[in-house]
Amino acid sequence: METVKSYRDLKVWQRAMDLAVAAYELTRGFPRDEQFGLTSQIRRATVSTAANIAEGYGRSTKGAYLSFLRIAQGSLKEVETHLILATRVSVCTETATKPLLEETDELGRMLRALIVRLEQHVDR
Repeated sequence: METVKSYRDLKVWQRAMDLAVAAYELTRGFPRDEQFGLTSQIRRATVSTAANIAEGYGRSTKGAYLSFLRIAQGSLKEVETHLILATRVSVCTETATKPLLEETDELGRMLRALIVRLEQHVDR
């Protein structure tokens, strides 16, 4: 198992960053009138996911870290909701959102596993 020296070493953070990049790429194709709507919301929620993982890692207590990881989980659900809505209102296709939704599912599992591991870890 690799030693984690920084939040940047966390696979879940790396994948969250990849999701944010994919969201920016997807939303570049959204209509101009969505610039302050779905485009902004999807981008902000994906960035929030990665940022909360990083911010939680930087906190001094395990409880604070767990809290930020749970906020990241909430942001992921927000991303999913916005992506589903984008397809339902024909801003983009299901084909375009499918890879991002698959990634949100995987990230959600990774976050849950990290939370469970931290909850089970006994402080010395």
